Amino acid sequence: MPVSFGRPLAVLATVATLAAACATSGPRPPSPAVRDTGLGERVARHVLHRLTFGPRPGDIESVRAMGLEAFLERQLHPERLDDGAVEAALADLATLSLPVATLLRDYPRRAPDAGGQPPPAPPARRPQLLLIELQAARMMRATMSERQLQEVMVDFWLNHFNVFAYKGEVQWYLTSYERDAIRPHALGRFRDLLGAVARHPAMLYYLDNWLSRRDATGRPGLNENYGRELLELHTLGVDGGYTQHDVREVARAFTGWTIERPREVGAFVFRPGMHDPGEKIVLGQRIQTRSGIGDGESVLDLVSRHPATARFIASKLARRFVADDPPAALVERAAAAFAHGDGDIAATVRAIVTAPEFLEGAARSKIKKPSEFVVSAVRALGGRIDTRGGLELARAAARMGEPLYQAQAPTGHPDRAEAWVSGTGLLARLNFAQALAHRQVLGVSVDIGAAIGGADRRRPDVILQRLFAMILDDDVGDTTRLVLTARLDDPQITRTTPDDRRDLRWADTDVETLAALVLGSPEFQRR
Repeated sequence: MPVSFGRPLAVLATVATLAAACATSGPRPPSPAVRDTGLGERVARHVLHRLTFGPRPGDIESVRAMGLEAFLERQLHPERLDDGAVEAALADLATLSLPVATLLRDYPRRAPDAGGQPPPAPPARRPQLLLIELQAARMMRATMSERQLQEVMVDFWLNHFNVFAYKGEVQWYLTSYERDAIRPHALGRFRDLLGAVARHPAMLYYLDNWLSRRDATGRPGLNENYGRELLELHTLGVDGGYTQHDVREVARAFTGWTIERPREVGAFVFRPGMHDPGEKIVLGQRIQTRSGIGDGESVLDLVSRHPATARFIASKLARRFVADDPPAALVERAAAAFAHGDGDIAATVRAIVTAPEFLEGAARSKIKKPSEFVVSAVRALGGRIDTRGGLELARAAARMGEPLYQAQAPTGHPDRAEAWVSGTGLLARLNFAQALAHRQVLGVSVDIGAAIGGADRRRPDVILQRLFAMILDDDVGDTTRLVLTARLDDPQITRTTPDDRRDLRWADTDVETLAALVLGSPEFQRR
């Protein structure tokens, strides 16, 4: 449940003012040029906001010291980074390493009893635990991992190749889907990623391809769901030049791609008896192989290397890293890098991040998704998190409108500002900020008092400036500065009685409430 605070009207007015500023301002206008001589603080900050889940204390200095090229090179090769600390923290989440068949056996769906209700399962064997541990791990990795770009790309691809956890057996397949299909290829080659997704039971079940067979009288036949989404959402894009005829031909190519005993084994299997062996024409190309299963593989080869796919993937990556409406010239150059590298994802990301448009764009112009907001808040405060904290962060993101693994539509969650800027959503963010700053989020540890050092608590103006530096890296807009400065003599902030207001010798600044308000500022909602 959201945490409730008995705040006086003055502080509530501050909350409302900050929320209104963020909700009505739209994309932030360009800051003073992000590009500067060498790797200055502003560039380092911009890089960290776009390539990670937000800077931790000391990260800006670290990136400045190593330089952009060295930082990018490290992040593009996550296998070179030691992530032992986060892996050790995840060791208690036993389901993360188990194969699908074991999860189906040990965390079974309970058959309804005579009254129509499933009998209760032991707490340690409830199927809900699979999603709980997956959500906790996702937030822990985003918060703690040194492989930050890897985590950003895992988030990107899980949304691009979205599946809904609560459709049929998908809940049991999800752990393997992320672990075996998405993570190994997040910065690899797109064709490998596309093939791993196409064969995975999670996608086969979610888009019903496991049921698709050559048309036969008296029983279910061809299902076009996967064929349509493969072209529209996974590769070419809605304007990619395909037709309904192509959708049907692709669906025919993937007949027989199914799941071995979905409730017992849950593994990919090709069944020739379900496959349509006839000739297919996809995007003007003849598809027919001797093996049957090769028809689907040939389609994946064709669409993964299509120019429309290069443009579509490049545009989505540019939207993630640069702007909601990325410059056309940047998209074209990124698409060229994608095509030239035969779908090399890392090379495409490099082309975007090293482009002039990346550094010359408006800093903090992208609105954070709820999951990005909660993780970046913990990181900004130098917080520590355990498995309980990972789950609490996932629950907080869900309250703000982003339940992990639970977007029902194949489109996943949106990556544009208008989807996340609303009064209700922003107030939920502020409520979380209050809970976090006051150390009321289970499993998350922050010490704001220690973070501000020896600042004089009798000087709320000094405390506020320290918080601006720690949380916003001193990148503070005029409205936020004026609104928060105007509240510094509020008795709740100074923790004084009305009679003490003129004598700050008795002040004891409420650092936590001030920190929460800074976390709730329009600047912190953006990256």
